Amino acid sequence: MKKLFEYFDYQKFMRDFYEEKKQQNPYVSFRYLGRRMDLDPGFLLKVLQGKHHLAKRSIPSVCAFFKFSELEAHYFDVLVSYNKAKTASDTKLYFEKLMSLRKPHVKPVEEFQYAFYQKWYHSAIHSLLSIYEFRGGFKKLASMLVPKITAKQAQDSIDLLTKIGMVYQDDDGVYRSTDMYVTSGDRWKSVAIHNFQKEAIKLSEQALDLHAKEVRDISTVTVALSMKDLPEIRERIDQFRNSIMSLDNEYQPDTVFQVNIQVLPVTVQLGDKE
Repeated sequence: MKKLFEYFDYQKFMRDFYEEKKQQNPYVSFRYLGRRMDLDPGFLLKVLQGKHHLAKRSIPSVCAFFKFSELEAHYFDVLVSYNKAKTASDTKLYFEKLMSLRKPHVKPVEEFQYAFYQKWYHSAIHSLLSIYEFRGGFKKLASMLVPKITAKQAQDSIDLLTKIGMVYQDDDGVYRSTDMYVTSGDRWKSVAIHNFQKEAIKLSEQALDLHAKEVRDISTVTVALSMKDLPEIRERIDQFRNSIMSLDNEYQPDTVFQVNIQVLPVTVQLGDKE
């Protein structure tokens, strides 16, 4: 069984513990564990099934059962709060607390993946390396981004992309991008992507001043529709996004573009506030 610090899901940690003990001793039961954790056995079952969360008052007795160290108990406490978080800001807060507690013990790939979404230029550099042979010279690499970044930021970005498998250095010393992407799915990833989208929207705002209109396209439309039209709008946007990603390049790629597609209500839905 993995160590506690390798988990982002306390219910999975407890479930793995139960299954391991059950294999070692068939007589281990929810009643047996519940008594020792000072929990109702039926409630413990629902916690392990992901149907309920531990109450704050139950955490000390659970930590005592596992004989956690002070640091482990703190991590478990934050882990419960992270799994119970309902807002993006709370999820981000607790996830970053978990990472800070894990550092003395393990530096998981999730930490680097999370960092990938914190700055817009990581994905830009990843795309750039698919069309540009980079061998070093971080100052030059940094100057190729718009807006420009520092040479230190460019070097840190290459290090990060290498650690998560999105960039590798071939036998000729050229840094090349891979087809690997950090996909969404986990709770922390949705929060990280939320932050990345904020970064991307800021780029669109800056582009109004940084780029001539001949090399950008920022258009807006305000239209009255039914809220029931939103699924179709999303589907059309998805089709458009996929068509851009699968574009058959007639010409050799020579620029990295950030494509932002935005749709959002700018009024309340009629009927809700009447």
